[in-house]
Amino acid sequence: MEEQAEELRELMKDDVPAKDNAPVKKEHNTRIIAITSGKGGVGKTNFAVNMAIAYAQLGKKVILIDGDLGMANVNVLLNIVPQYNLMHVINKKKTMKEIIMDTEFGIKFIAGANGFSKIANLTVEELDYFAKQFASLGNADIIIIDTGAGIANNVLQFVAAADEVFVVTTPEPTAITDAYGIIKIITTEIVDRTVDIKLIVNRVHSADEGKRISERIITIVGQFLGYKVEYLGFVYEDSVVQASVIRQKPFIVVNPTSKPAVCLKHIVGKIEKTEPEYNDGVANFLKKFLGRKK
Repeated sequence: MEEQAEELRELMKDDVPAKDNAPVKKEHNTRIIAITSGKGGVGKTNFAVNMAIAYAQLGKKVILIDGDLGMANVNVLLNIVPQYNLMHVINKKKTMKEIIMDTEFGIKFIAGANGFSKIANLTVEELDYFAKQFASLGNADIIIIDTGAGIANNVLQFVAAADEVFVVTTPEPTAITDAYGIIKIITTEIVDRTVDIKLIVNRVHSADEGKRISERIITIVGQFLGYKVEYLGFVYEDSVVQASVIRQKPFIVVNPTSKPAVCLKHIVGKIEKTEPEYNDGVANFLKKFLGRKK
């Protein structure tokens, strides 16, 4: 308890120097990114949707998967009403190709489903069917998974299987402590390999604020967890974001020259200059997700 209290005290201090975390280059095919957060309300889903579109604008083949199995809302931001979802594939009622939806924004979308945890209890035959269906996504350049917020088992499944994990936070004290909390859980629960964690600070009022918040979290993660986290960038607080949510049209499309859109494009450009440290493609992602041995 005393150590936890010290962690929180250090986490709330200002102006802590960051640690460097150079990316490791390696060959890859489909890049699989899980986007998560310690708490809801930090703009995680909005970030995931707009990042997917930013990638598509670079000419990438992008698939966005709604992995928030309790409060799925990617379709709301895209103004789409899905007829089918992943449960239809699991139940062998549809193929993966039949549930993938094209969007007006140049990305493809796969809807999640309540009850998706049923996948843990599938028979070997059902698992093989689902694996073959999921493998059909291997022609994508980027697969972005918007996980649920918090530490549910299905969130950790996605996180453990992805090449990279982007943790979204804001300058709010509760969001900062929750971001540290989710990073702590990820680094202690996933013990079979090192997870490539990157940090995004959303809704900042200045670049300095984003840097200061990121340095605080990164330093405390290094100090108490012995883990390196990379600061990927920040997104400005701006009224265009809320306005785009109301219109159900992503802000990068509604106002591509707005501060948040420019920030997001900068982040995507930074990602494209690196290779994920761990990249095994769709087939091995699925093996890790299902808990199967290679």
